[in-house]
Amino acid sequence: MPPYLAGREKENHEFQRLLTQDTILENMVLTGLRGVGKTVLLDTFKPLAIKKGWLWVGTDLSESTSLSEENIAIRLLTDLSVVTSSIVIGKEVVSSIGYIPQKKEVRHTLNYETLVRIFEQTAGLVADKIKNVLEVVWRCMAGQNRRGLIFAYDEAQNLADHSAKEQYPLSLLLDVFQSIQKKDIPFMLVLTGLPTLFPKLVEARTFAERMFRVVFLDRLNEADSRDAILKPIESTNCPVRFHDNSVNTICRVSGGYPYFIQFICREVYDVFIQKFGVGEEPSVPVDEIVRKLDSDFFAGRWARATDRQRELLGVIATLENCDSEFMVQEVVERSKQKLEKPFSSSHVNQMLASLSEAGLVYKNRYGKYSFAVPLLGQFIFRQSRRIG
Repeated sequence: MPPYLAGREKENHEFQRLLTQDTILENMVLTGLRGVGKTVLLDTFKPLAIKKGWLWVGTDLSESTSLSEENIAIRLLTDLSVVTSSIVIGKEVVSSIGYIPQKKEVRHTLNYETLVRIFEQTAGLVADKIKNVLEVVWRCMAGQNRRGLIFAYDEAQNLADHSAKEQYPLSLLLDVFQSIQKKDIPFMLVLTGLPTLFPKLVEARTFAERMFRVVFLDRLNEADSRDAILKPIESTNCPVRFHDNSVNTICRVSGGYPYFIQFICREVYDVFIQKFGVGEEPSVPVDEIVRKLDSDFFAGRWARATDRQRELLGVIATLENCDSEFMVQEVVERSKQKLEKPFSSSHVNQMLASLSEAGLVYKNRYGKYSFAVPLLGQFIFRQSRRIG
């Protein structure tokens, strides 16, 4: 967690608005590129929800969670049991067996084993079973003075249906929550993921468009970037102070992305501390920090691309709009200018689909593409310059 969360007041207000719902008409999708602070913001939502009387469960969603309907059901039951295991649903007095007979009270709770037993004893499909479990849980929560329960899942872009295997875990999740929310059960979904997430939800179930309030996190503006840099070191006990030149440099190099701001500030802080210790005038070692950022953040993602895919990404990086949105035809035309063997439209489409699966680009709902990694164009430019 950063010491100070800058520039996310509007998103916080929007989440708190959703917490006031008696009947859940809107769930939340929190989306954006890597490095914009989605996970950090999700972590700040949790105490806000708990303070308003909501229970909170959730975790990161892995690909294995989405392999089958049974897997997503187990995920929900496992997370649910964390907050239901203290709910007593029955008591009985049992006699112990031994030399000295004793009687003791045994409490039965909604722990994981109980939830699984309810699930397995319910007739019907997996969706019917999990709906019944959620309905039973809400009835048992009655009288506990709870507003509802939030299921919060990070990395939700990993969710997918698998029609070839006749497994539809993503559709199941949407169907289940739409159904119980229609019954006025206040269980809310908060899903966080890359920009591919919401199109996936709508493709699985068209009603998802009405089911979610989509909040897109963008980079910070200059004022918020400066706050993210300066607020954490305002303490009188902090030995480091940044000159305006240093702050401006960090803002420029980070591009306003919170992850990059935190990464660069940590490196700068360490450098400044060491130079203060020997009486030297500190400055921001931009080239060294950028090289380390390339190694720690970009290199692993760049390694997923083949040589030919890297060539295509290199063409895209020369577009003036590479950091916003680009179309296939733009890439085709630029490849004719830059390459001896340019790309055809069909080849670009195929390769962009592969790059999307690798998490390097994504296609929005208007038929345009964007880099899924912030400032990837600048990294590609640096790579080509180093190779050249």
